[in-house]
Amino acid sequence: MKTINDFNFKDKKALVRVDFNVPQDDQLKVTDNTRIAAVRPTVDKILGDGGSVILMTHLGRPKGEVKDEFSLKHILDEVSNVLGQQVKFVDESVGDKAIQAAADLKPGEILLLENLRFHNEEEKGDRGFAEQLSQLGDAYVNDAFGTAHRAHASTAVIAEFFSSTKFFGLLMAKELEAIDRVLKNGERSVTAILGGSKVSTKITVIENVLPAVDNLIIGGGMAFTFIKALGGKVGNSLVEEDKLPLALEILGKAKEHKVKVYLPSDTLIAESFSNDAERKEADIYEIPEGWMGLDAGPKSRDQFNDVLLNSRTILWNGPIGVFEMSNFAGGTIALGESIAEATKLGAFSLVGGGDSVAFVKQFGYADKVSYVSTGGGAMLESLEGLELPGVAAINK
Repeated sequence: MKTINDFNFKDKKALVRVDFNVPQDDQLKVTDNTRIAAVRPTVDKILGDGGSVILMTHLGRPKGEVKDEFSLKHILDEVSNVLGQQVKFVDESVGDKAIQAAADLKPGEILLLENLRFHNEEEKGDRGFAEQLSQLGDAYVNDAFGTAHRAHASTAVIAEFFSSTKFFGLLMAKELEAIDRVLKNGERSVTAILGGSKVSTKITVIENVLPAVDNLIIGGGMAFTFIKALGGKVGNSLVEEDKLPLALEILGKAKEHKVKVYLPSDTLIAESFSNDAERKEADIYEIPEGWMGLDAGPKSRDQFNDVLLNSRTILWNGPIGVFEMSNFAGGTIALGESIAEATKLGAFSLVGGGDSVAFVKQFGYADKVSYVSTGGGAMLESLEGLELPGVAAINK
């Protein structure tokens, strides 16, 4: 893996693709700077060598139009605060002003280009636009794992203009190493927890992780499709009727790979999809008509805990209950506790996927697991075994 540690950036301008697509409030102030903080090691390394940094990113979905609400000027102060120095800003990403701003940049300085997605050419992967961007720097660094699954001009195409000076940033390298540590060289036993609402969104992930894991915990809404396929009565719980045969097929493949599959045995049920609905515990195979399962029950939580405390490598993708509603967050909280305890005992734990990441941040588990991925879609595609365009471009 060719990283920035393989190069000395003294007197070089590094064009660094980052993912600063950060959440903002009504005043356009940044509400979560995790993605900005994640690239500081890369920036510090380049500046420490005596180089300069030109940051390029997108923000939101302006769809090729210049819109003030999506301007990166609104996040400039936060970027400067997190990176520890005043960052310069140019309100173009290509063109004369951008060229001049890049030319004026001195070693030790940082420049932030305007939103790449103010140009339609960015998302189209336009070669001409990528070439224009490439003229701003001496080296290209991709540190934007969150967009590595997109074949955009700044994430994949631009790399061809830097045949010998293209590198992974330290964040990208950590992300790829974390995934490899689970899928290719995980210390046994390896446990994957897959949750979320639908089997259909995780089919390829399940199929790809089976050869790499010893245990597979299936929870969340997708569990009810498996339970119904096995003959259970699931009441009004979420079920993908057209995926019942597939659920049985997946269980068959797991058996072939000698993977132990753990489905919830009990569930917290409610009469409606509401935090205030009447609720009670039920055997997951015997949910009454008119009731729906919204969280893993106490027996399931204990069983999952036993599996996790005996695991050395853990992958968690997807919640096992509707944690957004406080009365149905208990199962996912218990899972978080189990993973935190396993990690304390020496297991390597990787959390990835939007809802899981949102959970660990919201409930304070981000510092209690080994690694929290910064990329949702990119993480999912990596787990599916797909080569990400942003990764392939550096490896060519």
